Amino acid sequence: MRCARLSFLVVALLLAAAPSPGQQPKPDEPEFAKHLFPPELVLKYAGQIGLKPAQRTTIVEAIKKVQGDLVDLQLQMAEPAEALNTLMERPQVDEAAALAQVEKILTLERDIKKMQLSLLVRIKNALTPEQQNKLHMLRE
Repeated sequence: MRCARLSFLVVALLLAAAPSPGQQPKPDEPEFAKHLFPPELVLKYAGQIGLKPAQRTTIVEAIKKVQGDLVDLQLQMAEPAEALNTLMERPQVDEAAALAQVEKILTLERDIKKMQLSLLVRIKNALTPEQQNKLHMLRE
């Protein structure tokens, strides 16, 4: 059950990094997100954009690598998150200890976001300008 939840979280993190099909970036998303293509969008429209087998392989391999790395980071995040939860349960919270746990969590979250962005950049770089233009139109 825990593994299924982690897999869901990994997929949710990947999907959150770029706007969904038919949507513009949300107000809290960076402006650059509109220039990137989430993996499910590219694979959904693979036939319509003329995705070549080599491009598909490149994209799928990038997804597999990032998914494995993200699961590792999610597992690493469990310990400081649990420690922070334990600290917060106390009537008096040790501020320095809480901030130290938050710093660990934020570092891991930063690493996750870098991996997400790296994946989206690899996907974009695997696509031709024509394929990117088609995806922009299909997303709208």
